[in-house]
Amino acid sequence: MKKPIIFSVDDDPQVLQAIQRDLRKEYRKGFRILSTTSAGEALDSLKDLKLNGEDVA
Repeated sequence: MKKPIIFSVDDDPQVLQAIQRDLRKEYRKGFRILSTTSAGEALDSLKDLKLNGEDVA
């Protein structure tokens, strides 16, 4: 079974990198961590994930 996904979005690459680091440190055993710097890209990705039956936390 695939792990559910934690999806983060921030337009500041440095902030997003810090968020990714912290999320991976805390949750990598139980979740996949995905991220993007664009709200539009995030919505497209979430639609694709839903179509593929992925669980997003």
